Amino acid sequence: MMHKFWKKIKSEFAVWQVGLFPGLLIFTAVVIARLTGSLQFFELVMLDNFLRLRPSEPMDERIVIVGITEKDIQKVKRYPIPDENIANLLEKIREYQPAAIGLDIVRDFPIEPGSKRLNAIFNDESNNDVFAIEKVLKDRDGYSIAPPPEIYPDMVGFVDAIPDDDGYLRRSILDISHGQPEPRLSLSLLLAERYLHVRDSKLVLERGKKDPGATRFGSVEFTRFQTNSGGYINADAGENQIFLNYRSGNKPFRFISAGEVEKGKLQNGTKINPEWFKNRIVLVGITALSEKDVVNSFAVGGINPALVYGVEAQAHATSQIISAVLDGRPLLQVWSDGWEYIWILAWGVVGISLGRFLQSPWKIMLVLLISSGFLILLCYGLIIIGWWVPIVPTIIILWLNGGGLTATLFYRYYQNIKERESRLRQKEAVKQRIFTRIHNEPLQTLQLLLREKDNIPESLMLKLEYLDKEIRDICDDEKAHLLDEDNVLVLGNDTTIDLHHPLRELLQNVYIHTLEKDFPNFQSIKVKIITFDSIDDSKLNIEDKRGICRFLEEALINVGKYAYGATRLHVVCKQENDKQIIRVTDNGIGMIQTSQSQSLGTNLTNKLAKNLCGEFRRYSHTPKGTVCEFMW
Repeated sequence: MMHKFWKKIKSEFAVWQVGLFPGLLIFTAVVIARLTGSLQFFELVMLDNFLRLRPSEPMDERIVIVGITEKDIQKVKRYPIPDENIANLLEKIREYQPAAIGLDIVRDFPIEPGSKRLNAIFNDESNNDVFAIEKVLKDRDGYSIAPPPEIYPDMVGFVDAIPDDDGYLRRSILDISHGQPEPRLSLSLLLAERYLHVRDSKLVLERGKKDPGATRFGSVEFTRFQTNSGGYINADAGENQIFLNYRSGNKPFRFISAGEVEKGKLQNGTKINPEWFKNRIVLVGITALSEKDVVNSFAVGGINPALVYGVEAQAHATSQIISAVLDGRPLLQVWSDGWEYIWILAWGVVGISLGRFLQSPWKIMLVLLISSGFLILLCYGLIIIGWWVPIVPTIIILWLNGGGLTATLFYRYYQNIKERESRLRQKEAVKQRIFTRIHNEPLQTLQLLLREKDNIPESLMLKLEYLDKEIRDICDDEKAHLLDEDNVLVLGNDTTIDLHHPLRELLQNVYIHTLEKDFPNFQSIKVKIITFDSIDDSKLNIEDKRGICRFLEEALINVGKYAYGATRLHVVCKQENDKQIIRVTDNGIGMIQTSQSQSLGTNLTNKLAKNLCGEFRRYSHTPKGTVCEFMW
């Protein structure tokens, strides 16, 4: 049972070897393409599309955007908006008692009139709820943007962002410590911290437990972006960055224009509900395309490519933090590099398996389409629960292995098997016809003659009986050859030997089985000298072993048939110096050199000797007999 099991395992491994090596080459090529960044653009595009196609989330009513629109700018007739207008807007918003106000408008120097009023709001210790902005990271010209000069430093958050090479914003910076005397916090982090502390005094900003460089509120730790996180390769991972998990839906936040806030009612005449603002976060920013305070993001609803106002991006970043802490909304996370490449390799194996188990190109294409659809849905589902896993390299390796090189190799492999089986069937049919004709014609004629034994001399009758037996033995031997399988030698009477066994053991089995045959000259042999030593078969393949076994079988059969009067048989199978030798010696009268079967066997043995760089000899033995020798 175990022998059959291991035989099946070896056979299956031999089949898998057809596609395994090219499959590994494809895996290596895909990994190299990924490591060199060739697939980064496509992976980011797929990430954007998955985020964009997520089910709509309910509006986050904890955040209100007050936008200064094109209409508001036209009403003032100047830009930048004067400090007096900003102060009026902030005072109006304050009347609704928000938890925090984030002013996402640059105010690094006064814009008269109204600077004193605006500074008074910034310095109001009794109602310290307005946060202003700065830009800490220098641009390519070496400039940064300072905060309002009169505001307290701890009420300033930066709005710096690091877009990807394609100009799209997919990450959010929480704090900057490199090159700064004190760590600087982002506007989104400051607003979230204020709101969470108002909701629960125990929710304070802390350093991470798993990663001391990360940010944490309670049990929620914000995993830092790394240089090779997800589909990124050698990305800028400076400072404390996290993935920006945009809120899905066409209306993620409540939007009210500055003009509507000043009038106290919306454009449709509906009065502003104070509850929309009370204990909420209010973000004030420019929402006019003419002023170009926008970022690119295809991950949110809208036109293509989607233009997101800067104040909206701040709202998404703030909402992400609050929602993760209070609602358990998933943050975008990625696997470690090791698990990502195991994932890619696993789908490569799936592709190879299609070529292994499906021999039809149409079936392979159909299953490939189904597998690809399942893979896309699986990755989409993982995105929804917050996991970004590689899809582009996975799709590539699935199709290249399943529908490309390895599938083609498997297809050719199975076609070769079918062709070989077809040839074997044809060969079997031809031999079967020959056996049938021999049985129906010569053997039937012999049977008729043998029935007339009273009219046939005894000496001739013996020859006819021997001829009948010899023809039947030839048919049996040829049938045994016909039934030979890839790794099995059939010796007749359903006796088989596994050609994976050592050659010495195979030759012993051939010797024992052949001498059991009922040949007349075997009966007269009185002395048998047998030597079966170890033979080096490390360089022999299955067909070589088969040919050597057939040589010994035929040499012994020739003794049984033609070595008349033989009394002595000497069989040697051993290694002499660097030669492997099989020698069969008898002391009979001699062989019939004109035998057709003998000629065919000689030709096959000479061919085997040529393949093994060996030598086949048949010569007379002194004083009488024949030596049949094969060495390699």
